[in-house]
Parts: sequence; structure tokens; C-alpha cells
Amino acid sequence: LLFSHCTRVETHKKVTWPGKPDSIIAHPSGTYMTPEESMKHIYVPQEYHLELVASEPMIKEPVTIAWDGDGNLYVAELNTYMQNIDGTGENDPTCRIMRLEDSNGDGKMDKSTVFIDSLVMPRMMLCVGRHLLVNETNSYNIWNYSDTDGDGKADKRTLAYANDKKDTRNLEHQKSGLLWNLDNWIYVSCDPVRYRYSDGKLLVDSLANSPGGQWGIATDNYGRLFFSNAGAEIPALGYQMNPAYGLLNPSDQYAKGFQEVWPIIASPDAKPGARHWRPDSSLDHFTSSCGQTIFRGDRLPENIRGDLFICEPAGRLIRRAKITDENGKIVLHNAYDHQEFITSSDMNFRPVHTATGPDGCLYIVDMNRGIIQESTWVEPGSLIRKVIEGRGLENNIGHGRIYRLVHDGFKRGPKPDMLNASSAKLVTYLGHPNGWWRDNAQKELIIRGDKSVAPALRQMAVGRQSFWDKLLFWNERPNSLARIHALWTLEGLHAIDTNTLFQALQDEDPHVRKTAVWISEPYVKRGVMPVIDKLAMLKNDPSPDVRIQLMESLFYSKTEKAWGLIQGIINDAGDNQIFARIFKSLEVNQNTKLFGRRLAKLSAYNRKQVLGGAVIFKQLCSSCHGPDGRGLAIGGSATAAPPFVNSKEVGGNQDHLIRILLNGLSGPIHGKTYSDVMPPLGAANSDEWVASILSYIRYEFAQKKKGFIAVVKPQEVKKIRELVKGRNHPWTLKEFEKMTK
Repeated sequence: LLFSHCTRVETHKKVTWPGKPDSIIAHPSGTYMTPEESMKHIYVPQEYHLELVASEPMIKEPVTIAWDGDGNLYVAELNTYMQNIDGTGENDPTCRIMRLEDSNGDGKMDKSTVFIDSLVMPRMMLCVGRHLLVNETNSYNIWNYSDTDGDGKADKRTLAYANDKKDTRNLEHQKSGLLWNLDNWIYVSCDPVRYRYSDGKLLVDSLANSPGGQWGIATDNYGRLFFSNAGAEIPALGYQMNPAYGLLNPSDQYAKGFQEVWPIIASPDAKPGARHWRPDSSLDHFTSSCGQTIFRGDRLPENIRGDLFICEPAGRLIRRAKITDENGKIVLHNAYDHQEFITSSDMNFRPVHTATGPDGCLYIVDMNRGIIQESTWVEPGSLIRKVIEGRGLENNIGHGRIYRLVHDGFKRGPKPDMLNASSAKLVTYLGHPNGWWRDNAQKELIIRGDKSVAPALRQMAVGRQSFWDKLLFWNERPNSLARIHALWTLEGLHAIDTNTLFQALQDEDPHVRKTAVWISEPYVKRGVMPVIDKLAMLKNDPSPDVRIQLMESLFYSKTEKAWGLIQGIINDAGDNQIFARIFKSLEVNQNTKLFGRRLAKLSAYNRKQVLGGAVIFKQLCSSCHGPDGRGLAIGGSATAAPPFVNSKEVGGNQDHLIRILLNGLSGPIHGKTYSDVMPPLGAANSDEWVASILSYIRYEFAQKKKGFIAVVKPQEVKKIRELVKGRNHPWTLKEFEKMTK
């Protein structure tokens, strides 16, 4: 019965949202609503319903959730986030991670313990066996927590990843994620790194560029990652190729109008500026996208599975996006015409995270608070601050809800039992219809390192079964997802072999063939010709996705045959430009890795300054200014920030640039208005830090005229810092114009 589920799907031609207002509510109230009251103001499509899983006082200020292998729910709380309009005390170590249990099986959490306390705004969690990996705001260290006596509270802590450097970025621009992906790498947003878990430690792999994104990462059934960037007002990015290969975000990866949003209330507390609002004062496009997930459960209708859900807390809504593969290019569409999947008329409804649960349903984390902008963006005198104080939104703190989305005709799935299950039992879960079970079974098997199941995994990977497996799968061949997870589990156990790979390369399912190509990369890097010869047989594969993966994997080879295959794939693609775009991104990624060669003629100190600035740029600046310094715009939207390439300011007065880094910049830039403002970075960062990032920007992007000096010295920053001491508002270009006259 584990694999049985209702197959009912939505068939109505027109979707309705029961009780939803017909027009925008122009003057919504900021008054606090109880969970029960708030649910009456949240509108979901017909036949869908919300169930309350947990709320205050059991949890407060929840931002992300994670389940362990037995279905216990961990909730990270930001109890110090914007507790007043000035954001004082945010870095106090008083935040928690709660452990919740449903002891009677009714679907509502009824037991809670403080699993970890005294934290500084925990922002990343990952359950690995009986351990919980945790990262806190302002830190790069990742700790491994465990409960050794079974009382529901962590009593042991070890360091899983050590980096004592302080993360000085604004908390909205720091990393999130810790997502164990299908490929057994653990990914984060913002930072140019990914990790492998081994014996309680995280082994780091450096990426050439930051993958982008801010709060949240999603993955689909096949390991494709989806990021979002609220600061740049980009609802989804990074999904054309894995960040280890490079970055590709073509302007046509959204269907027309995808970036428009359709709330049901006026949004006066969105980012300041009428350009964000329609005539009825409702938010007109994404401005705080976050907390996305691909729904991969089995307890909602078939036609919703595989869809992307994006939270938009400023608009009090959740987008449902359909994903289409157009000959290798992934394109997103709003599932509805001028409508959103979930909207609310409660001004304090703040969805910040979504996830597929072990019961096969969709979970929604509602931070439920008045202020959703960090203090940098609600300064005294700002429009948004006036709205917040006028509605009393700053008073709504200390609440939070977790909802489960259910559908008529479906029952919640069973509670998992993976932590005590045998490895042989876990293998059977790799074909489960709920992606949560498949992912966690794979992860648990790899954490255990139990290679005794390798023969069963090989049988599953190539579609064969033992007698008992046939009974379990009702005499059916393991489905393609089971075969894919079996292959990746073998990879994670270091038990993959060429015979299994060669059979998988001939699988009838293109996703399995793509997986086998992906896993073959270590052989390709070593120049193992029998493997490259087998891969060559896929050069005319009918699936564009297989051929794209072939290009990406063969790019690591130095053999003439591999490069000939890549060129042949591009030539045979004809008018399909995605292949040439992928190849260009691969080249840019490789060139970035080799960046140091360009600095050979600089002095050791200057080279250190520029290289240090390059790291900061990848982590921080590239998310708005673009990894190539040309600005970041997707889907026809305005760029989030001005381009650096050919900028008069970048190649101009050095002191002006220092002032901008120290105090920020606002207002139009040469007649153009951008979707974000340049925040002040001086208070939290040293003179050395400011000098380093400016050195890189000037060295990399400025037009170098005769006598131009790119490298900025820390003492030059110190001098300007003394001159602007006491300034608490950003600069404008008009002020700089007056200085030069």
C-alpha cells in the first residue's frame, strides 16, 4: 500500500478561488489575526484547503523547516529579526531551532522542544541521519548537532565546516540553502561553493562564480536547481545549467508577463516608488521572491506535481509556475491568467518558505509579521517607514505559522521510519512516488556508507529486480526515477562501475541517459577513452537535454575527440541557440577559473588586492551587477543595478567610489532608475575590504586610460572614511557633480 495513491486530477476548465474578493482591497488592515482568523483570509483554488500544522506560541518567527528521516520537523526561528523598526538587537544570540512532533498522527504538531537555543539567526539547516547541520547569520562555520540521550534537545556539537571569517554582508544578502541535491553535492545560494558530506564533515568545492540567488533553493526530480533573487527582483534564475558548469540566464527564459504578480490587496509597504504599483496601489511585479520549491509529492493532483512555487511575501502571495522544456531551454509560465495560486488579504501573511513534506503534501512557512524589510531599507524619512508606522505593522512580532496544503480526495501519506530502517529497506524507497522519500533514502544510504546494497542498486539502476524486489514493485520494472536514484546512490557510495553506466547510457528514458552522462565525468576528466567512445554514441541523441549534458560533461576532457563531439553537437543544433549559449557559459566559467593568469605582471600586494576583491564580487556584487559586470536583467525587466562595464564612475574619481561603498548611492543614475538601491557597506567592513573590492572592479571593468591606477589602497579609504564620518544617508550623483565643479 506504500505506493498506492489517488490519481484524481483537476479537470475544471475554469479555476475559482472560493471567497476571494473580486477587486483589490485598497485599504487593508494591519491588525493582527489569530491563525484561525488569518486562514479565512487566505485564498486557495477550489478543492484545495489549508491545514494548520503549527503556530505561535509553539513557534515564533519561523523562516525555514527540515524533516529528519523519521518525520520529526525542525523549525529555524529568527526571533531577533526586526523586533522594532530600527532592527536593534538582531545579532543577539537568542534565536532557536525547535523540534516538533505529531504524537497522535492527526497531522498537527502537539509536542515541541527547543532543540538548539542561543543562536544568532539560524539560516540554514540540513538533516543528515541523526544529526542536524546548522549555519548562523554572519558566520561561515557550519555545525553538526545531535541529541545523544533522546530527550529531543541537542547535547553534542561538532564543527562540520570551519571558516572563522565573519560574514559582513547584510543579512538579506547572505547564503541560504544547504540543499542535498540529486548529484550528492550540497548547494547554497550567494556563495561560490558547494559541499560533500563525509563522516560528519563537509568537504568544500569552489565554484568559479556565485550561483546567485538569496533566500531559498529548489530542485526538481532530475537535479535541476532553481534560485531566486529578491534584491534584483528576479523570481527565478540559475535553472538553465548547474552552477558548477557556469551561469546562464537568457532574457527569454520567462513567458510573457511572468514577472507580473497579482495580489488582492494594495501593497503600500513594498519597496518605495510608484513604479512598483498599479493604479490601484497593488504590487505589479516580483520584489521579494524567496522560499521556492518544486512540488514533488504524491498527495496532490498529478497536474501540480513538478510545478515551481515561489513565495512573494511583499505581495502576500505564492506563485505557481509551470515549467516547460523548449528544445533544451527551460521556460517558466504562470499557471493562471492574471491570478496567483495563493493570495491573502491579511497584511501580516508573509510566506517565506515552501517544501514537499514526507506526507506528500505541500508545506508553507508563514513568518506572519508586519515588517519584512531589513532595517537598511526602512530608514527614517523613507516612504516605506511611514507606511509601516501608519499601519502599526512594526507591532506584529513573535508570531508564525506552518500550513499544509491538501486537496479533496487525497489522504496524507504515512510517517517515515528511515532512521531505524535497514539499508535494504531504504533501497526500496528509491522508487517511491514522493520525492521526499526518494531523496532522503538516497541521502541516508550514502551517510551510512553501506556498500552491501550495491548489487541491489546495480540491478535497480539497469532495470532488473530480484524476486523480492519484483514482489515489492508488483512485478513492474523499477521506474525511471528509481533507476536515476540508484545510479546516484552508487555514485555517492563510490560503487559506480562502467558496466552499469554503459547500460544506463542505453536506457529508453532520456533522463536516465542524461544521468549516466553526468556521472561519467570522473572518467572523462581522466581521459578514459572507452567511456568517451560510449558517450560519442549519444551525439545525435533525440533529447536536447542529453546532448546538452554531453557538452557539459565532455567540456572537462582535453582529448580531441571530446572537443570534436562538442563542436559537432553545436553545429548540428542549427537555429537552436541554447547549445551555443551553453558552450559560451562553459567558456566563461573556465576563463574565470583561470583569472589569476591575467595578474602576473602586478606586484604581489596589488595582485592580492584584486584577487581578494574578485572573491567579494562573486559573493556579493554579482547578484545585482551581474557576474560579467553588465548588470543583471531577465525577462525584459530593468537591471537591478547599473553596469560596471564602460561606467564613467568606475573609471573615474576614485574618492567618489569610496564614498559610494561607505555610504551607499541612491537616485537615478544618468537618467535611469534601477530596481534596487546601493546599500552602505562601510560600517560593517574594514578599509582593507573596501579597497579590495574597488581594486577588482576598477581593474576588471574600467576603461584603462594612460596613467590610470586601478588598485585602491586601504589608507585612501581610511582618509575618506574620516571625511564622511557622521553621514547616515546615501550619496547622489548630483552631489558628486558639485564636488568636481
